[in-house]
Amino acid sequence: MELIDGNTIAASLIAELKAEVSSLPGRKPCLALVRVGDDPASVSYVRKKEKTADEIGLVGRIILRPVGTTQQELEQLIDELNADEGVDGILVQSPLPKPLDELAIFRRVSPEKDVDGFHTLNLGKVAQEDDSGFVSCTPAGIMELLARSGVDLKGKHVVVLGRSLIVGKPVALLALQKKTGANGTVTICHSSTRDIGNLTRQADVLIAAIGKPEFVTGDMVKPGAVVIDVGINRVPDATKKTGYRLTGDVHFPSASERADKITPVPGGVGPMTVAMLMKNTVKAYRLRHRTGH
Repeated sequence: MELIDGNTIAASLIAELKAEVSSLPGRKPCLALVRVGDDPASVSYVRKKEKTADEIGLVGRIILRPVGTTQQELEQLIDELNADEGVDGILVQSPLPKPLDELAIFRRVSPEKDVDGFHTLNLGKVAQEDDSGFVSCTPAGIMELLARSGVDLKGKHVVVLGRSLIVGKPVALLALQKKTGANGTVTICHSSTRDIGNLTRQADVLIAAIGKPEFVTGDMVKPGAVVIDVGINRVPDATKKTGYRLTGDVHFPSASERADKITPVPGGVGPMTVAMLMKNTVKAYRLRHRTGH
């Protein structure tokens, strides 16, 4: 069994981006990171993104707004960032506090600056196999992990657990594309799927993004499969100082006994998501300034 180490793969991607950014003329690419409120997970995610941007040589501009921010105020802020020539990419940290309409905010971001890849236009470009758009960071990170681990999806049965707009749907579309590394045969499973284990056992590549801790057990994995665990769940654990431990959507001890390759949690898909956000920001800068590779 081989562990797919997301930290190592993300580090090599970050090193490549750092070299690319250092060779860019003029100002450096700028990523605006918008955070509303003080959700502890959001605080740490934004800090990590800012730190990675800094490491690469990007400008990470953090914009904080209080919990009581209205939809109108947030939309006005997005409009200002859309119009700001010094900003290449905009990320609005999810989840937004209630009662803000997250989808409306994602759609408000200009498609050319939507480095999170959630805009309707960018999702549509994935479906049309148009490379000029932005692929959302977690699905893009999964494809990068597979490619850099020598996993070609051509002709393979890819089973995706979960149908979210953030992971399930876009990763299924990417695996289907007529492109090198893709060309997979894709099945999407969700909460209404009957006999889910019967389908997961057919998977050459199993992508678990269902949001249920340790849902996928070893008996649901085909021997020799590649398992990508997208989940990140906090489960109570009295032995830990924090009182909890982080676990994925896959029961790692039993699944790793049958899988040929598997991602850990943490240290698998997570670091790739941040690295792909940086890659999208550099791409946004290049598209806006028309600087070729």
